[in-house]
Amino acid sequence: MGAVTLERPAKASKLKKIQQVNVREGLDRALRVSRRIFIALGQQQVLVTAVLLAVLLVSALGVVHSTQKNRELFNALATLQAERDGWQREWSQLLLEQSALSAHGLIEYRASRDLAMTVPGRNDIVLVPASISVSGK
Repeated sequence: MGAVTLERPAKASKLKKIQQVNVREGLDRALRVSRRIFIALGQQQVLVTAVLLAVLLVSALGVVHSTQKNRELFNALATLQAERDGWQREWSQLLLEQSALSAHGLIEYRASRDLAMTVPGRNDIVLVPASISVSGK
Protein backbone atom coordinates (compact mmCIF):
# COMPACT_ATOMS: atom_id res chain seq x y z
CA MET A 1 0.00 0.00 0.00
CA GLY A 2 0.91 3.57 -0.50
CA ALA A 3 1.84 6.01 2.13
CA VAL A 4 -0.64 8.63 3.17
CA THR A 5 0.48 11.94 4.49
CA LEU A 6 -1.71 14.27 6.36
CA GLU A 7 -1.18 17.96 6.15
CA ARG A 8 -1.93 20.20 8.95
CA PRO A 9 -4.76 22.56 8.22
CA ALA A 10 -3.53 26.07 7.64
CA LYS A 11 -4.38 28.45 10.32
CA ALA A 12 -7.14 30.92 9.63
CA SER A 13 -4.95 33.84 10.53
CA LYS A 14 -2.41 32.95 7.79
CA LEU A 15 -5.21 32.70 5.19
CA LYS A 16 -6.58 36.08 6.17
CA LYS A 17 -3.14 37.65 5.89
CA ILE A 18 -2.63 36.15 2.43
CA GLN A 19 -6.06 37.36 1.31
CA GLN A 20 -5.40 40.84 2.69
CA VAL A 21 -2.07 40.99 0.84
CA ASN A 22 -3.74 39.90 -2.42
CA VAL A 23 -6.48 42.50 -2.00
CA ARG A 24 -3.92 45.26 -1.32
CA GLU A 25 -1.87 44.25 -4.34
CA GLY A 26 -5.00 44.26 -6.52
CA LEU A 27 -5.99 47.71 -5.26
CA ASP A 28 -2.49 49.04 -5.87
CA ARG A 29 -2.55 47.71 -9.45
CA ALA A 30 -6.00 49.21 -10.06
CA LEU A 31 -4.85 52.60 -8.75
CA ARG A 32 -1.73 52.56 -10.94
CA VAL A 33 -3.81 51.66 -14.02
CA SER A 34 -6.39 54.35 -13.27
CA ARG A 35 -3.61 56.95 -12.80
CA ARG A 36 -2.17 56.00 -16.17
CA ILE A 37 -5.59 56.32 -17.77
CA PHE A 38 -6.22 59.75 -16.25
CA ILE A 39 -2.75 60.93 -17.25
CA ALA A 40 -3.33 59.64 -20.79
CA LEU A 41 -6.71 61.38 -20.95
CA GLY A 42 -5.00 64.66 -20.22
CA GLN A 43 -2.86 64.36 -23.33
CA GLN A 44 -3.98 66.27 -26.40
CA GLN A 45 -3.92 63.27 -28.76
CA VAL A 46 -6.30 61.30 -26.57
CA LEU A 47 -8.65 64.27 -26.24
CA VAL A 48 -8.73 64.74 -30.01
CA THR A 49 -9.38 61.03 -30.45
CA ALA A 50 -12.20 61.09 -27.88
CA VAL A 51 -13.80 64.12 -29.54
CA LEU A 52 -13.54 62.51 -32.97
CA LEU A 53 -15.05 59.31 -31.57
CA ALA A 54 -17.98 61.29 -30.12
CA VAL A 55 -18.49 63.06 -33.46
CA LEU A 56 -18.41 59.70 -35.24
CA LEU A 57 -21.05 58.24 -32.90
CA VAL A 58 -23.32 61.28 -33.30
CA SER A 59 -22.90 61.08 -37.07
CA ALA A 60 -23.73 57.37 -37.10
CA LEU A 61 -26.86 57.98 -35.03
CA GLY A 62 -27.82 60.78 -37.43
CA VAL A 63 -27.46 58.44 -40.41
CA VAL A 64 -29.62 55.82 -38.71
CA HIS A 65 -32.27 58.41 -37.86
CA SER A 66 -32.31 59.93 -41.34
CA THR A 67 -32.50 56.48 -42.97
CA GLN A 68 -35.48 55.54 -40.81
CA LYS A 69 -37.20 58.87 -41.56
CA ASN A 70 -36.50 58.37 -45.28
CA ARG A 71 -38.16 54.93 -45.18
CA GLU A 72 -41.21 56.29 -43.38
CA LEU A 73 -41.56 59.16 -45.86
CA PHE A 74 -41.09 56.84 -48.84
CA ASN A 75 -43.84 54.54 -47.56
CA ALA A 76 -46.13 57.55 -47.08
CA LEU A 77 -45.29 58.72 -50.61
CA ALA A 78 -46.09 55.30 -52.08
CA THR A 79 -49.43 55.27 -50.24
CA LEU A 80 -50.30 58.75 -51.48
CA GLN A 81 -49.32 57.86 -55.05
CA ALA A 82 -51.55 54.77 -54.95
CA GLU A 83 -54.40 56.91 -53.65
CA ARG A 84 -53.76 59.48 -56.40
CA ASP A 85 -53.83 56.75 -59.04
CA GLY A 86 -57.16 55.53 -57.70
CA TRP A 87 -58.64 59.05 -57.90
CA GLN A 88 -57.20 59.41 -61.40
CA ARG A 89 -58.92 56.18 -62.53
CA GLU A 90 -62.20 57.28 -61.01
CA TRP A 91 -61.93 60.71 -62.70
CA SER A 92 -61.27 59.05 -66.07
CA GLN A 93 -64.29 56.78 -65.62
CA LEU A 94 -66.46 59.77 -64.69
CA LEU A 95 -65.29 61.67 -67.81
CA LEU A 96 -66.14 58.65 -69.99
CA GLU A 97 -69.54 58.37 -68.35
CA GLN A 98 -70.18 62.09 -68.83
CA SER A 99 -69.24 61.97 -72.50
CA ALA A 100 -71.42 58.89 -73.01
CA LEU A 101 -74.41 60.46 -71.26
CA SER A 102 -74.05 63.77 -73.07
CA ALA A 103 -73.90 62.28 -76.57
CA HIS A 104 -76.53 63.95 -78.79
CA GLY A 105 -77.94 60.69 -80.03
CA LEU A 106 -78.53 59.36 -76.53
CA ILE A 107 -80.17 62.58 -75.37
CA GLU A 108 -82.45 62.63 -78.41
CA TYR A 109 -83.38 58.96 -77.94
CA ARG A 110 -84.21 59.38 -74.23
CA ALA A 111 -86.19 62.56 -74.88
CA SER A 112 -88.32 60.83 -77.49
CA ARG A 113 -88.74 57.62 -75.49
CA ASP A 114 -89.22 58.93 -71.93
CA LEU A 115 -90.75 62.36 -72.55
CA ALA A 116 -92.50 61.72 -75.88
CA MET A 117 -90.69 64.68 -77.42
CA THR A 118 -90.18 64.99 -81.16
CA VAL A 119 -88.02 67.12 -83.37
CA PRO A 120 -90.13 70.06 -84.63
CA GLY A 121 -90.77 70.31 -88.35
CA ARG A 122 -90.12 73.40 -90.48
CA ASN A 123 -93.67 74.59 -90.11
CA ASP A 124 -93.58 74.31 -86.30
CA ILE A 125 -90.56 76.63 -85.83
CA VAL A 126 -91.47 80.26 -85.00
CA LEU A 127 -88.88 83.04 -85.08
CA VAL A 128 -89.35 85.86 -82.59
CA PRO A 129 -88.08 89.30 -83.58
CA ALA A 130 -85.34 90.77 -81.39
CA SER A 131 -87.24 93.99 -80.63
CA ILE A 132 -90.06 92.25 -78.81
CA SER A 133 -89.23 91.31 -75.25
CA VAL A 134 -90.45 88.28 -73.42
CA SER A 135 -92.54 90.18 -70.85
CA GLY A 136 -94.54 91.93 -73.57
CA LYS A 137 -93.53 95.56 -72.97
